[in-house]
Amino acid sequence: MHVDRLSITMEPKLGAAARKAAKRAGMSVSAWIAEATADRIRNDALGRALDKFEAEEGPFSAAELAAASDRLGLPRQRPTKKSLRR
Repeated sequence: MHVDRLSITMEPKLGAAARKAAKRAGMSVSAWIAEATADRIRNDALGRALDKFEAEEGPFSAAELAAASDRLGLPRQRPTKKSLRR
C-alpha cells in the first residue's frame, strides 16, 4: 500500500483528544486522523454542492430543511440569523 507521510503539529490538548478518540475507536492515531480528514473533505464538498444548488434553485425552505432533518434522524435546528436573512 502506498502512503503519503505527513508531519503535523497541533495544540497539546487537541493531540491528547485525538489520541483518546483513536483509542476509543480502536484505531491508530494516523488512521483516525486520515479518517477525520476524509470526513472533512466530504463535508466540504457537500457544502459546496449545496451552496451551488441553492445559488441555482434558491434557498431551501424551512419545510425542506425539517424534512431532511427528519429523514436523517437529526434534531431540528432553530433558524440562525444568517438563515433568516435569506
